[in-house]
Amino acid sequence: MSIAPEKSATRSWRIVAGLGLVVALAAACAPSPSPAPPEMPPPAEPALAPPLVRPPEGTVVPIGTAPEGAVADPVTHLVAVGLREPDRLALIVEKTGKTVATTPLPGHLRHLQLAAPGGPVLVPGENSDQLFTVALPSGTVTSAVRTGSSPHDATQAANGLVFAANENGRDVAVIRDARVVHTFTDVTQPAGLAATGDLVGLVDVRQNDLTLYDTATLTRVARLPAGDGPTHVVADRRGHLDVIDTRGGALLTYDPAGRRQLSRLDLPGTPYGVTYDDIRDRLWVTLTATNELVGIDLTAAEPRVITRIPTVRQPNTVTVDITTGTLAVTGTTDGVLQLLTPSRP
Repeated sequence: MSIAPEKSATRSWRIVAGLGLVVALAAACAPSPSPAPPEMPPPAEPALAPPLVRPPEGTVVPIGTAPEGAVADPVTHLVAVGLREPDRLALIVEKTGKTVATTPLPGHLRHLQLAAPGGPVLVPGENSDQLFTVALPSGTVTSAVRTGSSPHDATQAANGLVFAANENGRDVAVIRDARVVHTFTDVTQPAGLAATGDLVGLVDVRQNDLTLYDTATLTRVARLPAGDGPTHVVADRRGHLDVIDTRGGALLTYDPAGRRQLSRLDLPGTPYGVTYDDIRDRLWVTLTATNELVGIDLTAAEPRVITRIPTVRQPNTVTVDITTGTLAVTGTTDGVLQLLTPSRP
C-alpha cells in the first residue's frame, strides 16, 4: 500500500528534527575545549651592566672573548673558564692569572661544575648537544656524551649519576658511565642544577619553579614555586638549596627534604651568578646591574649580606676555591677575569 505524500513528508521532518535534537544533546554533553595554557614569561636574563664607576677589587687579567661559566678547583687551584671566538675551555692559575692550558670544544660553553674536587670538569656544549668531561690539570677531554638539545648545566649526584639540563630540548638527561640511562620530560626550559644528598634540584626558567628529583628512584618528588624569574641554584652544607631569583631580585632558600621554602632575601641589582663556600658558609652573588659582588652569611637564622665588592663589568659568573677563599669573577663585556681573596669581616 502506498503512503500519501503528505504523510511521507511529515515523517521525514520528524526524523530530521529527531537527529537535530540528538546532535544538540551530544554537543551539550561534550566537554568544552580546554582553555589555552597561560603565556609564560621569557626566561630571566642578567642586566646589561653599565660602565664601571669603581675600580674592581683584586687583580684583573685578560683571558679572551666573552668569558662566561667558571669553576675553581680546590685541589689544583685552577679556574676553568668558558671562552668564545673560538669556543674553548681555559685553565687559569688562580694565584697568578696565567692561562696554562686551553681545550678547544665545539659549541658555546655556559655553566661549569666539578664532578668532584680535583676534577673532572663537567662542560655542557650548548651548540654541540654534548656534555664533555675535562680532566685537571691537563685539560684533556675524557668523555663526550650526546645528551639532547642545548645542554646548559650539569651536576653530579652523590651516587655518581650526572644530570644534564637540555635547555632547548625541554628535558633532563641522566648519565651513568658516559651513557644516557634516563630522560625526564616534565620540564619546559631547564637551566640551573644542584645536587644535595639523594636529591637534585632543577630550576626551570620558563615555569619559574624548582623541581626536585630523587636520584635513587629517578622520579620527580616535588615542584615548588621559585619566584618571578629564577636562573641559578646551589646547595649549601645544610642540604638546603639556594635559588637566585634574577627577575625578582632575591635569594630564595629551600629545604628540599621538607619540600618548602625557608626564606627570601631581597637583592636589588639583578642578581645572577652564584657560588657557595662551604668552609666559610658563605654565598657569593653577582649583581649585574651594579657591577657588584655581595657576600651573604648563612650562619645566622636568616641569610644576610655582610660585604659588597666592586667587580669587573658584566659579572655574569662567580666561583670560589673553598680551600683558599679566592674568588674568580668573569667580566663578560671586556674579556677579563677578576681574582681576589676577600678579608673575612
